[in-house]
Amino acid sequence: MNDNAVTSWADSLAQWAIPPHIIDQAPQSPWIHPVESFKPHGNLFVDTPSRHRALEVLTSDNASVLDVGCGGGRAAFGLTPPATRVVGVDHQQAMLDVFEAEATWRGVEVHTVLGDWPEVAHMTPECDVVTCHHVFYNVANIAPFVHALHSHAKKRVVVELPLFHPLTHLSDLWKHFWDLDRPTSPTAHDAREVVTSLGYTAHLEVTENPAPPHIVTDGDVEHTRIRLCLPPSRDADIKEFLENHPRPARTVATLWWNSNS
Repeated sequence: MNDNAVTSWADSLAQWAIPPHIIDQAPQSPWIHPVESFKPHGNLFVDTPSRHRALEVLTSDNASVLDVGCGGGRAAFGLTPPATRVVGVDHQQAMLDVFEAEATWRGVEVHTVLGDWPEVAHMTPECDVVTCHHVFYNVANIAPFVHALHSHAKKRVVVELPLFHPLTHLSDLWKHFWDLDRPTSPTAHDAREVVTSLGYTAHLEVTENPAPPHIVTDGDVEHTRIRLCLPPSRDADIKEFLENHPRPARTVATLWWNSNS
């Protein structure tokens, strides 16, 4: 194992910590994950590189998918069919409730595990494909996390993550409201280096998604304000900034490797 890649990943993530003088005065925790945002709305069957790489190996009858950090199950349910069995792991029971309801609605066999990965790996079944979408940047202790993903995949692990840290889109806002410079690493390329350093033959595919519609909702303002540790009295300022700074296109990476790599 190349300890440099693993250590660099953890060190880079640590730089994203919010300084104490800001977090201590925050009206509420900025680390929010609203369940509604994770419900699998819309078309789940768009042939993205992540979905394509998973489908390539879901060729057997009774194919199964393990979704780590599943949220509402967007990654898993984009693979049903052909998968007929899904396993969801998440540390929020509310997310697992959505996951189970979605599986029932789709007529898919479901099993859920509540807890943090890889601590609950020992109670989680192996599946043909392990998916892990938009979770990596939350994991500082990355080596055991990756090893546990690999050990639970009978055929392939498929990880999806933004090319850059998902909070990068707030960097200009942090500078504007707090005069705080935010980091620029780690990136998906660093994630591939980590996985490769752990002994797996990892592949990386990068796709640029179109920029989202430039419509600033009250929900956008509220979510941004909470993330920035600001009070409701700054909503008008936040809305003005968002309206004058459209979000750019989002570049997403698919990182995948086979169980026999």
